[in-house]
Amino acid sequence: MIKRTHALPMVRQCQLLALARSTAYYQRMPMSSADLALMRRIDELHLAYPFAGARMLRDLLRREGHRIGRKRVRTVMVRIGIDALYRKPKTSQRHPAHRVYPYLLRNLEITRSNHVWAADITYSTPSQRSPPVWG
Repeated sequence: MIKRTHALPMVRQCQLLALARSTAYYQRMPMSSADLALMRRIDELHLAYPFAGARMLRDLLRREGHRIGRKRVRTVMVRIGIDALYRKPKTSQRHPAHRVYPYLLRNLEITRSNHVWAADITYSTPSQRSPPVWG
């Protein structure tokens, strides 16, 4: 969209397209061959061990002699779009046998104070409570 040889200056072209000028001047750096080899090896390990996360892949790579950290492995995994396959918690799915209670205040217009009440039933353990004051 932006042409360096156009009659309009680059600044004006960026203004018309609502882009920052830095995006017009940005040039991607090519990836090094070492990074590409590392990405290829992580992909191969992921195919062999699809359940392996960043920590396990880091350990496997370190056994092969690579000096790499967990965060770098995770960055590469995100970049190439792989994720460990394991059973994840299903916290948002309700149990079919549990009853769903209706929300009774949905169409109620609250017009005055003390019209609607709420209660907090948060459970706290004895260690979270403040100590009794003896007086």
